[in-house]
Amino acid sequence: MEAVVQQVDAREILDSRGRPTVEAAVVLNTGHKGVASVPAGASTGTAEAMELRDGEPHRYGGWGCRKAVANVRGTIARALVGRSFAHQKELDAALIELDGTGRKERLGANAILAVSLAFARASAACRGIPLYEYASDMVGFRAARLPRPSVNLFSGGCHAGRQVSLQDVMLVPHAATIDDCLAMVFSVYQEAVRWCRERYGVRPLKADEGGLAPDFPSSEAMLDDAVRSIERAGLTPGRDMSLAVDIAATHFVKDTTYILDDESCDAEKLIARLEKWSERFPLVSIEDGLAENDWEHWPILQQKLGAKLVIIGDDLLCTQPARIEQAIRLGAAGGLLLKVNQIGTLSEAASAWRLAHDAGWHVCVSARSGETEDHWLADLAVAWGHSIKVGSLAQSDRLAKYNRLLEIEHQTGWPLWPVAARSTIHGVEDS
Repeated sequence: MEAVVQQVDAREILDSRGRPTVEAAVVLNTGHKGVASVPAGASTGTAEAMELRDGEPHRYGGWGCRKAVANVRGTIARALVGRSFAHQKELDAALIELDGTGRKERLGANAILAVSLAFARASAACRGIPLYEYASDMVGFRAARLPRPSVNLFSGGCHAGRQVSLQDVMLVPHAATIDDCLAMVFSVYQEAVRWCRERYGVRPLKADEGGLAPDFPSSEAMLDDAVRSIERAGLTPGRDMSLAVDIAATHFVKDTTYILDDESCDAEKLIARLEKWSERFPLVSIEDGLAENDWEHWPILQQKLGAKLVIIGDDLLCTQPARIEQAIRLGAAGGLLLKVNQIGTLSEAASAWRLAHDAGWHVCVSARSGETEDHWLADLAVAWGHSIKVGSLAQSDRLAKYNRLLEIEHQTGWPLWPVAARSTIHGVEDS
């Protein structure tokens, strides 16, 4: 079904950190309208598509998005209005060609993605289907399960002032429904609040994604405190609730030396540390266990731990098909952290998903540290993800996604993917 773009508009709004971001609106000739806003990251990989920021130091510290908004209203609107597009890929190809750069730095990935998502919303509305069905149709894989939440509990690294190197410790509940998963996480989170008050003498100090961020003495203490919080909630670690970690090693490496907290080590010693953590703590996944360009050692990490848990690439892969292909070829990972704004259009993200899916990888659809109350991410996770990484149960920008998942669960009654599920080439779920 072809639709003619009748109107394209945009405005600057504020994200969860109070920084500007872009919201775009697309109206079709059928009268259907799609509106979408885009997130921004703090822990970013060097291969990510480029946001366009104003750079005016006296306005939002240079983070303004007026230039990106002007590009949507001007260059992009002039190129799209009056044109018909048979499908999402055709619209996104027009945006990519219009920008003409490798990382979307001319028009801005924030401007391009906002329009791509808004068009998807309008097209789904035109077809009378939810966004998750529209996204499923894009990849030819019919959604029938819901993504398992991976919920932020504790934060360090770039998300919390680098009080420790480890960036995030997340809870992975083993419950059978989204509803029960969130209730379990709530119990553990509240116990963690009480424990942090007892141990660290602080009120709940929250990081970018809502995780608690007291002054941990070490990264290992974060993990110890997470296990203690699970137990204090009356749950059994590894049976009722597991953990996932985002190491974000790119942000504490210098040349070939990793500085984890105050300890310097090489890649082999860091891998050995992660092995010990996997033996001591109920981990189901490790994200960015090594630096983004440490291609030599990622296959070693995958070989040593990939059979036991999921080795996920974020900064390593940046949702970029070329980097995913390289990782598959080298056997460097077993999972993709899919962030749409790392690549810049919905269609390109779908291509990244296809590569990961066909390799049998786990796919975790992820939010960013700077989010909005828009909940399109939840629909994408239903369509493409075994799991979803949103943040904690603490802020409206995060809760909007969880509430959308609850809505979809209520409407469909679908089961969740198993813990640490993986794909098969033929799309049959695999535990």
